[in-house]
Amino acid sequence: MIIVREVAQLRKIIAERRQLGTSGTKKVHGSTSLQHKVGFVPTMGYLHEGHASLMHKAREMADTVVLSIFVNPIQFGPNEDLDSYPRDEAHDLEVARREGVDIVFLPTVAEMYPQPTQTKIRVSALTDRLCGASRPGHFDGVTTVVAKLFNMIGPDLAFFGMKDAQQVAVLQQMVTDLNMNVIIVPCPIVREADGLALSSRNVYLSAEQREQALVLSQSLRKVQEVSEDIVTNTITIRQLHQMVESTITSSPLADIDYIEILTFPGLEPLLPEQRLCDVQEDVIVALAVKFGNTRLIDNIRIQKAEVLSHV
Repeated sequence: MIIVREVAQLRKIIAERRQLGTSGTKKVHGSTSLQHKVGFVPTMGYLHEGHASLMHKAREMADTVVLSIFVNPIQFGPNEDLDSYPRDEAHDLEVARREGVDIVFLPTVAEMYPQPTQTKIRVSALTDRLCGASRPGHFDGVTTVVAKLFNMIGPDLAFFGMKDAQQVAVLQQMVTDLNMNVIIVPCPIVREADGLALSSRNVYLSAEQREQALVLSQSLRKVQEVSEDIVTNTITIRQLHQMVESTITSSPLADIDYIEILTFPGLEPLLPEQRLCDVQEDVIVALAVKFGNTRLIDNIRIQKAEVLSHV
């Protein structure tokens, strides 16, 4: 495993690996290719099994796997947890090595932003709701840093977790609109045995907060149940929202930022009186809830249409 901290060295190593070619063939979305595939997993570090699942998928689909670890300052707001965001480089490298990563890119802020950036990428409409509304400017920082990383690495495939479903939708839109030569590969949410979605921020939770945070996955499990039942599938969007809200508010520590029920990946709101069974598109129920100072997100996608054929 090669550890790289400079962009020039990163580009040189990836170019050399491409020139060497592939030692075998890889299955990419059902077809076999002889081309050397570069798979990319961008992270902010403090890696957990959710990140590991992305690396594992990349290892299955690509010949060279590149992992980036960079806490991106331009996606944090002025009162957010940039300075306190958890970091553990030694642990991260151990996880990367275990998952068979070929190259780990560990740039400094100065390497990524040698001068204050005056160019940002903004995806409109899709960023107006959910975390985009709660964290103004957040997705401008995400799209900008991901675009920079794509330009540095030139991946064929890029792997993102569906825990941040809005991020997946926004990045897919960016790639499509700007004709970027990379395939976005969304990967399933990974959860603890008790249902809590894995997150680097879970470390902030006290024992009591962590216990009460289980209301998120419990509410989404109820959504799954009613969506699969031919009788309760007639529930309206308003009733579905109320069901989720009542489950979450059963926790006295839960402070709801948003509960949204939208189409996916378009992220369009649904009418309150519309029945779930009448919606033709995929539906996402997305949550953001604070427990103390820790803001957690989670979601469930009800697949009703093959909108993203590679999911």
